[in-house]
Amino acid sequence: MHNIFVTGGAGFIGSHLVDRLISCDDVERVTVLDALTYAGDRRNLTDAAASSKLRFIHGDIRDHDVVSAVLPGHDWVVHLAAESHVDRSLRDVGQSVRTNVMGTQVILDVAMRTGITKLVHVSTDEVYGPLPTGAADEDAPLLPTVPYAASKACSDILANSYHVSLGVPVCITRSSNNFGPRQHPEKLIPRFLGLLLAGEPVTIHGRGGHTRNWLHVEDNCAGIELVLRHGVPGQIYNIGGGTDLTTLELTKLLLHATRQNADAITYVPDRRANDIRYSMTWHKIAALGFTPHHDFTAALADTIAWFRANPERLTPKHTTTAAGAVLPEAATA
Repeated sequence: MHNIFVTGGAGFIGSHLVDRLISCDDVERVTVLDALTYAGDRRNLTDAAASSKLRFIHGDIRDHDVVSAVLPGHDWVVHLAAESHVDRSLRDVGQSVRTNVMGTQVILDVAMRTGITKLVHVSTDEVYGPLPTGAADEDAPLLPTVPYAASKACSDILANSYHVSLGVPVCITRSSNNFGPRQHPEKLIPRFLGLLLAGEPVTIHGRGGHTRNWLHVEDNCAGIELVLRHGVPGQIYNIGGGTDLTTLELTKLLLHATRQNADAITYVPDRRANDIRYSMTWHKIAALGFTPHHDFTAALADTIAWFRANPERLTPKHTTTAAGAVLPEAATA
């Protein structure tokens, strides 16, 4: 039986992973550590909270004392907590570095001292930087262009160093753009959907030619679980989906779904750094048995239907509470 420690488990990807892990017969307990900043939301764990397997702790991964107090007793760790928004990283580089690099160092350090048997560090395809052609495999150089991606690349290198030099059993996953229910409304699909449903225009940088690979969140979580169970420590595993779309192509799908036309698009000058294309291969995780199962068209329709049924989730929350303690209403034995 496994006791699993999940950082950032009240976030978008984290909460879907928690749901998945709690359903596993060989999982005894899942402990979530989340600072409940702008992106963490207790509502994401509504279904999981019904399980006696869940323990929720409100705390910051940068707080060594908190992590040292709550991580012992777990054999597996999945580290998802991160500042993940590019625009926020452009406005506050330090926050990205403090959370994504220093916070990761705390998790790695305590995991090392605790003697965990597997740690999966969750990262992003953005660390490879823009690829006008071709696709990055796991050995490709890291050439990030924005502070968010740079901070994740730093944390990846740090995680690998803990494996090589200190023996921590670390695997790294790097996924492409996730989508699905519960995604924070600062991300493209829910943000554009919220604006279009309200009859407001959406803004596209340049001419919308930036290409991203789209991966349903549940497929990403399946890949993370696969690496948690069968990944080889010291290895990196790319996790991708089956659909590449430009921003304009994706926006047109959202226009069609909301019965809007091209007049709803406002074009603005591109950002100084706006990577034109990300692309990865994922042969290594495919060899472990991974394949994305969600058809993009159907999954996008389901995602839109979920947000239509939960319109309050299209509005960012603005409140946080003090960190560092187990919240009694969510804590379970």
